[in-house]
Amino acid sequence: MAGHSKWANIQHRKGRQDEKRGKVWTRVIREIMVAARQGGGDLSANPRLRLAVDKAKAANMPADTIKRNIDKATGNLEGVNYEEIRYEGYGIGGAAIIVDTMTDNRVRTVAEVRHVFSKYGGNMGTEGSVAFQFRHCGQLILAPGTSEEAVMEVALEAGAEDIVTDEDGAVEVLTGPGQFEAVKNALEAAGLKPEVAEVTWRAENTIPLAGDDAARMQKIIDMLEDLDDVQAVFHNAEISE
Repeated sequence: MAGHSKWANIQHRKGRQDEKRGKVWTRVIREIMVAARQGGGDLSANPRLRLAVDKAKAANMPADTIKRNIDKATGNLEGVNYEEIRYEGYGIGGAAIIVDTMTDNRVRTVAEVRHVFSKYGGNMGTEGSVAFQFRHCGQLILAPGTSEEAVMEVALEAGAEDIVTDEDGAVEVLTGPGQFEAVKNALEAAGLKPEVAEVTWRAENTIPLAGDDAARMQKIIDMLEDLDDVQAVFHNAEISE
């Protein structure tokens, strides 16, 4: 199946995230605590916690920091309780935006998210107003030049739902959220390391933005991502440099 060019957008997004590494630990710690609180502290029995710990290790978080926060979440140490809240809205040109947050103060969080939408030209919507435009799935993206045939053979055998070859040659593997880990492990075992590997909200269709509109949309995304309580921002804008 052929798809649109995503590689430039992915590299652009990763570059911006790299500039914000100072916030990575904070976000990963929250994810660890929520995952451990909901599913327990046993990594072998909690896929969401395994994924969070993988993110922590990739961010060079010390093992004792990881363990301490798992212990906090499972009641072995005193800690803060976070709740997950999702907000939805529209950015520039009708582009859809999903904002995932973890917060210990929902009044503060909703006020901050609403402020960004209103200040920078977006509109905050109601629950479900844009989520239908996204697919909740595992997404693994391999760099242009990767053998589509090799990826397809391994990924489909491991339970992938679809393989998409983008216009620029990147190979995108889509899975159900529950099959993500098995497919990721199978690809890596075959020497096929994804550049992007995450359970995400993937836009079913994208809205191309350029010039002033692209800059304004990027501003909304940046300001949302800069909020302390925001874990992730998903959108369907295809932003030109």
